[in-house]
Amino acid sequence: MNIRTLALATLVSSGALALSQPAAAANVSTFDDLALAPDSYFFPKTSTTFTSGAATFNHSFNDWGGDCCHTDWVYSNLTDTTTEGYLNQHSAIAVGGAEGSANYAVANIGAPVASFAAPVSVLGAWFTNSTYAALSMQNGDGFAKQFGGASGSDADWFMLTITGLDSFGQSTGSVDFMLADYRFADSADDYIVTDWRWVDLSALGTVSSLQFALASSDNGAFGMNTPAYFAMDNLAVAAVPEPEQAALLLAGLTLVGAVARRRMA
Repeated sequence: MNIRTLALATLVSSGALALSQPAAAANVSTFDDLALAPDSYFFPKTSTTFTSGAATFNHSFNDWGGDCCHTDWVYSNLTDTTTEGYLNQHSAIAVGGAEGSANYAVANIGAPVASFAAPVSVLGAWFTNSTYAALSMQNGDGFAKQFGGASGSDADWFMLTITGLDSFGQSTGSVDFMLADYRFADSADDYIVTDWRWVDLSALGTVSSLQFALASSDNGAFGMNTPAYFAMDNLAVAAVPEPEQAALLLAGLTLVGAVARRRMA
């Protein structure tokens, strides 16, 4: 039993509190709560937002002809893991969403943000590569190198950084996740992520928004050569207790401490 549960249980048993509601559960952005036809993706040709769970995601569109070009977020249920290149920019390499779901989100780095109407305690999310980025790193393309190089010994890497921001826009911390890493002494340990990986984001604490950035070892005159895409699913957050709830918890902890001291006396 954790300290919060113990505090509340002590208050209940002492008659100081009658609980009428369970503790708040995680609120998860599954993207399955958004309508989407099979084998398709959400890509409005305008700059807008969409909301799943507790989070709102930005989508930016530049009218440069055809389906080009978006930055920030789309959501998708594509499962194409074999078509290389830009025309397959909205597929996740892991085949569908995390934990057997259909929909997931894909970001193309501009300034992708997940924002919340009220501060939340961020728990974590599942991440993987887009098919576009994964196959580019695996095989190389007209712009980006094959990771590891011809010999397989080049120390290449591709990293996602998730940063928490508080209600004043100040950083609460950041978490790095390696989407590919070829820096190992034994090349057999080198990898490109092709499945969904859970990333614990609890170190970011209480946030009002999350920002996402990518960095790569493969860069040129115009910036990063590796396709600046990643996929995310099931972003989980929990509501931050209201002040009166926090005060109640503090009272419970004080009571727990008093009981413990009496037992030790």
